[in-house]
Amino acid sequence: MSEMPVIDQERCNGCGLCISVCTCQALLMINNIITIIEKEECTWCTQCEVVCPTGAIACPFEIVFSNS
Repeated sequence: MSEMPVIDQERCNGCGLCISVCTCQALLMINNIITIIEKEECTWCTQCEVVCPTGAIACPFEIVFSNS
């Protein structure tokens, strides 16, 4: 998948909630900041974004409309 969660390091408070819900173990805490370490393993489920209390994680996506 080309799009990955984006982490705003200034907003991350290091609570670790995102790590607890990441089923692919793609996140790691480095110096109290969340980092994506296994981009190939990330299934882009968006659960990390849902639980982040500071809004530091965003899972961008593209909406595609088709005329079918």
